[in-house]
Amino acid sequence: MEYDLFSKLCSYENLELAFKKAKKRKSTKQYVIDFENNLENNLLTLQSELIFHTYKPKPLKTFILRDPKTRKISKSNFRDRVIHHAVCNIIEPFFEKSFIYDSYANRKGKGNLKALERLDCFKRKVSKNKTRNCFIFKADIKHYFDEVDHDILVNIIKKKIHDKKVIWLIKTILENHHVRITGKGMPLGNLTSQFFANVYLNELDQFAKHILKVKYYIRYVDDFVILDSGEIILNEYWVKINDFLQNTLSIELHPDKCRIIKIKRGVDFLGFRIFYYHRLLRKSNMRKMTRRIKRHKLMFNSKLMNIDFVCRSFQGWLAYVIHADTYKLRKRFGAEIQAFFSN
Repeated sequence: MEYDLFSKLCSYENLELAFKKAKKRKSTKQYVIDFENNLENNLLTLQSELIFHTYKPKPLKTFILRDPKTRKISKSNFRDRVIHHAVCNIIEPFFEKSFIYDSYANRKGKGNLKALERLDCFKRKVSKNKTRNCFIFKADIKHYFDEVDHDILVNIIKKKIHDKKVIWLIKTILENHHVRITGKGMPLGNLTSQFFANVYLNELDQFAKHILKVKYYIRYVDDFVILDSGEIILNEYWVKINDFLQNTLSIELHPDKCRIIKIKRGVDFLGFRIFYYHRLLRKSNMRKMTRRIKRHKLMFNSKLMNIDFVCRSFQGWLAYVIHADTYKLRKRFGAEIQAFFSN
């Protein structure tokens, strides 16, 4: 029953499952090992803090990433990450079934490559296999994670989650992020932030699909595209969507990052430049790989990095860029990596 959600959230079974999810791909980290060495006691402590409303998240650790663009990432303590998974385990099913098909970020069976495949499908349909014009409205929300309004978000969540104790915990997590404007913003890096980002912008998805009746719409976090054969209708969507965001969600489209262009000129989306019949890797991603190779070479020569790590890093990059027309680029970078190993 829905009124029993908090009990399910606090159950030892849910906390144990949350721990298993939180430790994925991090099982060799010392903080994970320390937590697991005293797992039962740590989970029972968290359970007790939740039940008696004494749970208080530890301060976030913030650092800056400048590759490919400058971003402030906030990292939660591991015990708090367990709580984040515990929350999402319980409330995600209530929202997942209401999300539109073409929302692709942080959802099982979705992801950026699925979004790109869907865009390929849409551009063929709109252009009638390149027999007519295809315009694309490429949009970005201004300072999205910094501008999410806590009260609006909580009210959206309350439409489906009526357990006051669960709402208390969600507010506790949100309030742990200290920003310039009280009551706004979510930290980049939290699982809950990724999930709440979808909950918040699902309001936009519903508006676009059911009020504006947009047929060819794709969203990935705060980036979204709309395709149509007419430029005028896309301009109308632009105005109506921005009005909706400002009046309903207290956010707005980025004035410098939104544009309407013909697809034949190429549009930047999810790290690629998309054309009618092919994709290219964005120049910023090529520069990123060039810098990475130079950095790996220095660390390899200084014996700070072994060959296995370099190969895994390069293979991961290959798995991503193979989805664009990058044969010559992959060949060149592969030769560079092989060369500095053979010296």
